Amino acid sequence: MIFFSDMDGTFLTSTKRVSDMGWRALDALAAAGIEFVPCTGRPLSGIPAEVLAHPSVHYAVSANGAVAAKLDAENPQNTDLATVIYSAPLSREKALAVHQIAREYDVTFDLFADGNCLLRRDLYNRLDEFMDDPFILQSMRNTRTPVDEEPEQTIQRVDVLERVAMYWKDPADRDAILARLSSVDGIEITRSYPQNIEVMEADTSKGTAMTWLCGHLGIDPSKATCFGDNHNDISMLELAGCGAAVCNAEREVRDAADVILASNDEDGVPAYILSCVG
Repeated sequence: MIFFSDMDGTFLTSTKRVSDMGWRALDALAAAGIEFVPCTGRPLSGIPAEVLAHPSVHYAVSANGAVAAKLDAENPQNTDLATVIYSAPLSREKALAVHQIAREYDVTFDLFADGNCLLRRDLYNRLDEFMDDPFILQSMRNTRTPVDEEPEQTIQRVDVLERVAMYWKDPADRDAILARLSSVDGIEITRSYPQNIEVMEADTSKGTAMTWLCGHLGIDPSKATCFGDNHNDISMLELAGCGAAVCNAEREVRDAADVILASNDEDGVPAYILSCVG
């Protein structure tokens, strides 16, 4: 048995916290020797440090499945010490092609690379124009590093480019960008919030990383339970033995799930874990 969970909108509350029941569920998993794997669109460094430090957590999947990492045994919350054991990087050429499209619209351009998320400083300073939910906005600020360079420079200097993302304000811009991205071969497109577009290398997803990590650990994916709420979670819900969606999930995610749970603010995931492990 192994549990993979999305963070935002799924395991974390809407205020970006782990609930009291959430901690009890993680404690129960640790006592039973069962792995809990955060499986998120966030960069590795953006996963809450207190979650990474929990004794039930030894691995993490980040950047929508572009990276799977083994945490350092002595300092698991220090992601600089983590060991990348699986990677599906986005090619620089494709990232540059996506940026050529994005630069024509009023959108952010987040570059996930080397376990971090990098954003040009002037766009970082405008994040409140793209997100009005105060808790999501604070999380965006906390998980991004502002840089004083153009995206083309960032793309060329990083070691491993994981994925890119855009937050938009105008749905017309979203539709135009999505239409134009169809001309870029070899990419995967998803989203983790209604207001964004996320681009990875083709065939990169939480589901592929979840399946790989199960194989690495010698666990059949049919023994995995996965939790999610948004489009970037659908692949892992479909590939796991049990795919569970919180009731606040988007309709397509609920349709892909085997089980519908209470919402992230009603301890849906922790209650389900406790029902499995006691």
